[in-house]
Amino acid sequence: MANAPRILIVTSRYYAHISAELEAGVVEGLEKVGATYEFLEVPGAFEIPAAIAMAAGTGEWDGFVALGCVLRGETSHYDLITNHVARGLMELSISGVPLGFGVLTCENETQARVRADRKQKNKGAEVVAAVLRMVGLSYRFNKLIEDGDE
Repeated sequence: MANAPRILIVTSRYYAHISAELEAGVVEGLEKVGATYEFLEVPGAFEIPAAIAMAAGTGEWDGFVALGCVLRGETSHYDLITNHVARGLMELSISGVPLGFGVLTCENETQARVRADRKQKNKGAEVVAAVLRMVGLSYRFNKLIEDGDE
């Protein structure tokens, strides 16, 4: 990547302690490569795809990180939310929006803590690797399109 990528981190604060640890892992990873970033908070995971769709149209950012946590409960709400969030983010990705998927979908809080913890699974760092790779692909294919216009 020629220039430092500009990344928007869109975070659901529904499980704030989990989201904060995910964000810390993302920030560490982005700072290692000199990327610039901003934060945008949304109420829950369901709102993440809409917020990214709105922001993607502005051209301000090269890529997006979706962060949050959904824990299985006693009703089908978990299945509805996780399916629709994943579908919404996949649709954005397929449409050419570079993003990293960091919405944890766990059976319980213990699983979520392990996945978010920077000393354990550090899913935040994994999301950074994904978004940077997708931004790189976006740069590559947009350059090919621009070169083809000449």
